Amino acid sequence: MLTKTVIVGSAIGLHARPAAIIAEAVAEAGVPVTLSMEGGEPVDAGSALMIMTLGAGNGAQVTVASEDEKALDTVAELVQKDLDA
Repeated sequence: MLTKTVIVGSAIGLHARPAAIIAEAVAEAGVPVTLSMEGGEPVDAGSALMIMTLGAGNGAQVTVASEDEKALDTVAELVQKDLDA
């Protein structure tokens, strides 16, 4: 499993809008991707609702994991962006 730890870039954190954008990217990739915070259980990044349960605010460290390097990089990039802009 490939992993990458990134910092949440969205000003309000991973709330509805960023979560939906990330979940859509995972659906398009067609491979499993998970997100987790230190000490927490991984959640399915293909589900906006599950992403929101992380409670990841701006500046939080989130670990992205996937067997697919392209999907991993795409989701990691999205988590780091301010998707509210």
